[in-house]
Amino acid sequence: MPTDQSQEFLFQRIKELLPPHISMVDAVSEILHVSNDSAYRRIRGETPLVLDEAKQLCTHFGLSLDQLLNVKHGSTIFQDVRIDFKKYKYDQYLKDLLEQLNELGGFFQKEIIYLSKDLPIFHNFYYKPLIAFRHFFWMKTMLLDPNFATQHFDFGCLTAETEKLSQDLLMAYQKVPSTEMWNTESINSTISQVEFYRDSGYFSSSADIKTVYEAIIATIHHMKEQVECGCKFMPGDSPQLKKSNYNFFYNRVVLGDNTVLVMTDRTKTAYLNYGLLNYIVTRDESFCTHCYNDVQNLIKRSTRISQTSEKQRNIFFGILLSKVEERKKRV
Repeated sequence: MPTDQSQEFLFQRIKELLPPHISMVDAVSEILHVSNDSAYRRIRGETPLVLDEAKQLCTHFGLSLDQLLNVKHGSTIFQDVRIDFKKYKYDQYLKDLLEQLNELGGFFQKEIIYLSKDLPIFHNFYYKPLIAFRHFFWMKTMLLDPNFATQHFDFGCLTAETEKLSQDLLMAYQKVPSTEMWNTESINSTISQVEFYRDSGYFSSSADIKTVYEAIIATIHHMKEQVECGCKFMPGDSPQLKKSNYNFFYNRVVLGDNTVLVMTDRTKTAYLNYGLLNYIVTRDESFCTHCYNDVQNLIKRSTRISQTSEKQRNIFFGILLSKVEERKKRV
């Protein structure tokens, strides 16, 4: 039978998984075929769950009974999301991210907090040349997809479906209020990838290299415009028609990891990125609260440059642009 701690953890996870309009008491009562009062006592920990009840709940919500029974003090359980070219392909990865963003529309309050070490994935998707380059780089160099093994970079590598998914994901992100913290190093990995492909002879022409750099420069200019207006919008759209939903901070304190916190009026979720695209995710309340407090501490030591601090905003984006323009001149 579950321990008090594992029982508490189980009901915490059920609460996170239930849609906003469904009562946990009603759900538990229906699954276990007990009265609402009996369900309340189990949720509050006054009545221990028997093993069969724990199994029924885990089966219904797709949870691991083994993990539940092995929860220890100070432990945090993560789900690992790792893409490859066989079992969990890149397009499915984008679809799942899109579904998660769309689900946020059902919450009254929501916010994404993004501590960025690299260019956040969404901001790769404004312009087709950059979408194509990042897709090709991830497939060939990170995922070792054999279909890309002998290929040189070509803008035609991008399928219409992948392009549409990429921009659908970007537009879904633009609907969710967010706070981002960037460092002037956040653009470095993108530049390094272009330089690596240039030095490795994976580009077919210098014109292609310039086209990718021009897309990065256009992305930075568009980012600056969004930060200045304090709202997210697609290139060519009018910011006057958009709601203020974008806080941007110039973080000069620490170059952290790519950490994403998704906050709603019901749950906190932490995403920790590794290997460029892969991530681990948890809704553990204690862990997410610690992450949130750490990020808030960092925000206090960063400079807000959205809708304010024009001088600092120009300095920040000027540094990013100078890095890319310098590389472009060398091509």
